Amino acid sequence: MAGRNKKGGNQKDLTASYLNGEMDEDRVDAEERFGDKSKHYQRDKTIKTQAGRPDEEIDALPAGEVIQVHSLYSDVLTSDGTQWRCVQRKTLSRISATQLVVGDFVRFSPSPELNDLVKNEGVIERIEPRRTVLTRADSFKQLESHPIVANAERMLIVASLHLPEVKWGLIDRMVIAAESGGLEPVLCLNKVDTAEDDEDLAAAQVVLDHYASMGITSLKTCVPTGLGLAELRDVLTGRTTVLAGHSGVGKSSLIRAVEPTLDLRVGEISAIHSKGMHTTTSARKFPLTFGGHVIDTPGVKLFGLWQINEEKLATFFPDVEDGTAPDWRIESHERILESLPPAGYDELKIDPDRRKKESPGPETAD
Repeated sequence: MAGRNKKGGNQKDLTASYLNGEMDEDRVDAEERFGDKSKHYQRDKTIKTQAGRPDEEIDALPAGEVIQVHSLYSDVLTSDGTQWRCVQRKTLSRISATQLVVGDFVRFSPSPELNDLVKNEGVIERIEPRRTVLTRADSFKQLESHPIVANAERMLIVASLHLPEVKWGLIDRMVIAAESGGLEPVLCLNKVDTAEDDEDLAAAQVVLDHYASMGITSLKTCVPTGLGLAELRDVLTGRTTVLAGHSGVGKSSLIRAVEPTLDLRVGEISAIHSKGMHTTTSARKFPLTFGGHVIDTPGVKLFGLWQINEEKLATFFPDVEDGTAPDWRIESHERILESLPPAGYDELKIDPDRRKKESPGPETAD
């Protein structure tokens, strides 16, 4: 028919194409110039571009610490107390072996103010070497690592006696993650007022005493009665401490009890499942008026161990090795051992569909 648009409804909407990234200049340029065989070349070129910047140039940039990571940007705090909203340089993100996390020290370039709402904006140019790092695996298969916090000194592992029920297997995993990352683990058994009777509390004390025999500090706390809050304050003073534990164990309530000025959200317990409901959605670092910092992290129900094999696992269970472990520790060791991937599993080049078939076992919470 005369005058009819031959392209009809197949013509793409330019606005939609732009929003979908189809008109991205870098992407189009890369697709035109590089095929699949040139991916390594493009990566090497990116590395050379980033490495080509003199260290002296980056050393002269402002320094700061990441106090919270959002999806597109990070909050960076400088020594003078100024908070900056920063994005990560694309070339840096492409060559970095790990993602940016709370606690990372960075160098950044201040950017011109883009609007009147955000006065301090910048671009992160370098992530400084980490002293410690708390890392968990994406799953028990250990296919990918997920660093959570960098440069902390202690990890306060909070568990509740009941509501939700304490899971010592999860505690063991967190202890291993802390020690393997260079952090000192400290156990905090909270909500001791939920003990059914004296024998219930005594049984929990036996567990804490066993951890103490391996050099792991522990304390018992109860916010309504104030039990253990003075000891908790001493543990936190002058240190950077990561708060970790199952959802609903009372991490936020404990910190607010010793530092009322902190506006940490407190969640409730599901009446159906007696499990905690998440209140913290991302890690964030807070200063303490009595000295030190705490990093609040989202509650976890699973904690996959990263780069732990059978040989390394034995170093975290000396009581099993020397025959002094109680039954619950032996069971914990066996369950973790069973969940470890086979030797060389993380080096297999397999597609996602095959990974399910190669899985070493079901992912079950300890």
